[in-house]
Amino acid sequence: MDEHSLIFRISIWVVPLLFAVPLHEAAHGWVAYKLGDNTAYLAGRVTFNPFKHIDPFGTIILPAMLLFASAGSMAFGFAKPVPVNFMGLRSIRRDMVLVAIAGPFSNLFLAFASALLLHTVDWFPDFARAWLISTLFVSMLINMILFFFNLIPLPPLDGGRVLVAILPRSLSIMVSRLERAGFAIILGGLFLLPWLGDAVGMDLNIFQWIIGMPARLSVSMMMDLVGLR
Repeated sequence: MDEHSLIFRISIWVVPLLFAVPLHEAAHGWVAYKLGDNTAYLAGRVTFNPFKHIDPFGTIILPAMLLFASAGSMAFGFAKPVPVNFMGLRSIRRDMVLVAIAGPFSNLFLAFASALLLHTVDWFPDFARAWLISTLFVSMLINMILFFFNLIPLPPLDGGRVLVAILPRSLSIMVSRLERAGFAIILGGLFLLPWLGDAVGMDLNIFQWIIGMPARLSVSMMMDLVGLR
């Protein structure tokens, strides 16, 4: 496959997303199930089947917009949230934290697994090697982006769930009220702020600062850790 073709550039982003997003959501459901809540299990969401986790905007429209805008050089997305009945958990506050962090840490695991799998690319024929290297590298990057993105302390993201669980009740209620506006705030930061920054000649790409840069640094450190450099 031609490394400069649009199909190549799109596929190396789409394939990792098909692993990263279902694993993230299934991890939430599996940990909730182990801690006493079977809501996600009964809904069929403790599965790696990506079609069970598809959110029309987050899984299809947003990645397609980003792939189109970047000419196939960048994609990002999210899935339909896994249903969790927190009242069914054995220890509500503690288990809310464990359920929330299960998703991001599943992405951290997948990033590390992708780094290790780069050691196997020499086993494959030349025509597949370039695609495998690019796909595994992008898998590391996507999973670290998802790791840092989901740890942003803003509901309905996982970091926001952790914040709601650990804050005193009065503050917890205040933070939880942000959930309705959470994705609007995120999308504004993702698209509107960079556009306004360009218009006034300022760098307002806050997601690049708090997600992109840490994700790339983490990928570099991970490659050193597994002996790839």
